[in-house]
Amino acid sequence: MTRTVYEIMTVAGDGITLPLLIWRRFKRPVPGVLEATLDANPGLADLGPVLPLGTRLRIPIPAPAAEERPTERISLW
Repeated sequence: MTRTVYEIMTVAGDGITLPLLIWRRFKRPVPGVLEATLDANPGLADLGPVLPLGTRLRIPIPAPAAEERPTERISLW
C-alpha cells in the first residue's frame, strides 16, 4: 500500500496561480500533480485562477519512479 506524502504551502505573493506554485516547487513539469492537488484541497478551484494571499494548500509529493534511468549522453567529439 502506497502512502501519499503532502507538503503544506502558503500563497505568499500576488498573482500566484496553482500551476505557477507547482512549477516553483518542483522546477519541472510533473504530470498529475495539478489534478492531485485539486483533489486534496476541496474548494480550491472555487477560489478562482489567482489564489488569494495567505491561502494554505496541500501539494502531493510524487514518489520517485522506480524505472527512472539517467539518459545516455552521446558526444560527437
